[in-house]
Amino acid sequence: MSGTRGKTSSSSWFPAYLIIGFVWGCSFIFIKLGLEFLTPFGVAFVRCALGALTLLLIAKWRGYSLPKDPMVRFHLWVVAVLLNVIPGIFYAWAETVVTSVLAGIINAVTPLMTLLAIMAVNRQEKPKAFQIIGLFIGFLGVLTVLGAWNGLGDNPLWAIVVLMSAVTCYGISFPYTRRFVMPYGLKSESIVSMQLLLAAVTLLPFFLFNGVERYEYMPGPLLAMLALGVFGSGLAYLWNFKVMELAGSAIASSVTFLTPVVAIIVGIIFLGEKVTWYEPVGGLIVLLGAAIAQERISLRQRESDG
Repeated sequence: MSGTRGKTSSSSWFPAYLIIGFVWGCSFIFIKLGLEFLTPFGVAFVRCALGALTLLLIAKWRGYSLPKDPMVRFHLWVVAVLLNVIPGIFYAWAETVVTSVLAGIINAVTPLMTLLAIMAVNRQEKPKAFQIIGLFIGFLGVLTVLGAWNGLGDNPLWAIVVLMSAVTCYGISFPYTRRFVMPYGLKSESIVSMQLLLAAVTLLPFFLFNGVERYEYMPGPLLAMLALGVFGSGLAYLWNFKVMELAGSAIASSVTFLTPVVAIIVGIIFLGEKVTWYEPVGGLIVLLGAAIAQERISLRQRESDG
């Protein structure tokens, strides 16, 4: 029975997992295009507002009401700040000076940050050897991505710090959601709709203060923001919650194994961005470290076989 249930669970979340990887991989180029007429505040607000509108319509169509419990709303606001507000601003801010490819590769550090957050919460449990090894390899990968032996090249230090801060927020948000939101047993449509609504409300003052860079609306950037909002911040978050419910926060966060690959391909094809040899190599090292840290690649396999 347990084996059948496991197969059913996997088949129910894996297609959504793949789609999320593709959509979020494209989100970095969407951000880059959105910055042609919006500021980082504008990009963050518009994507959250469009995502909230999309999911509110879905929730209404399916007959789900928004959470009314003040404590639930507070926890969802915290998740919104960690998952939407801060990263939404920070990624757009960093992409004013770095490529979408670099932003996408740095995003692959999310599983490692998630693991660090989980370890920080469960401090009574000692870190396992494979987790320490995986984290060490992962952060060597980050140094490789940045070409640390060359300094930071054309990448300003503040932009790297901002990107790593955004990834840290992502890492904290997954275990926080699992611990403080999931136990309420609410429908994903209700959770994510309220989360994005709270994010949009939080970002609204920033948008009104300085949200539009220039009042020139070309079809490409407009369509990019529409796709980023409806799919990247709307449907993808809904699918991500489904994956989290069915497979857990570690697997949900590991969707970033796919996003750098997509980000590199679309960045090169559609924006003509240049990629140094060490960026994708470093990205692979990051992914290897994350896989080891999550025990997707077992270092004890040979011992058990022996």
